Amino acid sequence: MGKICRRCLLQDISREQYEDLIVRGLKALPEEDLTSGDETAKRLEICRKCEKLNEGTCLACGCFVEIRAALKKGVCPYKKW
Repeated sequence: MGKICRRCLLQDISREQYEDLIVRGLKALPEEDLTSGDETAKRLEICRKCEKLNEGTCLACGCFVEIRAALKKGVCPYKKW
């Protein structure tokens, strides 16, 4: 996969590029900063039901929800988790 342009919008990249971006982002984080897989899954299930979820990003804060949910220090801006 080629490098993703920093000025491109998510709509300009393919689903595969988006998924690779998330996977690479998570792999770059120290293991001790990440939640357990179960905790991440619980958080993402709450995000899936939220009206602020839009194509993998949070309309409240602009983050990639998969990355925020995987971080121990990650917080929901609406305090849902």
